[in-house]
Amino acid sequence: MEPKSKKQKRQRRQFTDEFKAGAARLVIEEGKSLSKVSEDLDLTPSSLGKWVEQARADKGKSSRGTLTTAEKEELGRLRKEVRVLRIERSILKKAAAFFAKESA
Repeated sequence: MEPKSKKQKRQRRQFTDEFKAGAARLVIEEGKSLSKVSEDLDLTPSSLGKWVEQARADKGKSSRGTLTTAEKEELGRLRKEVRVLRIERSILKKAAAFFAKESA
């Protein structure tokens, strides 16, 4: 008797923004159920749910306070800028300490 095999893990797929928007539109504008659309398009309901929530946020209709795509992009840019500024500040502190020690 062979041991029970675990469910095969699905290969991670990537989808275009147009595909995601179209799938979300089926739920939002055409009123189809999330489970039906996810089944028809062979998607996980959780992935489709995230796309639907993001589409609602981008239209200003999110009830969860989800950031819009533009806000997410700005947040990423600002986080990167803060990271760079912290590194620069650290370098300047070290340089100031070095020159203070040299001039003493």
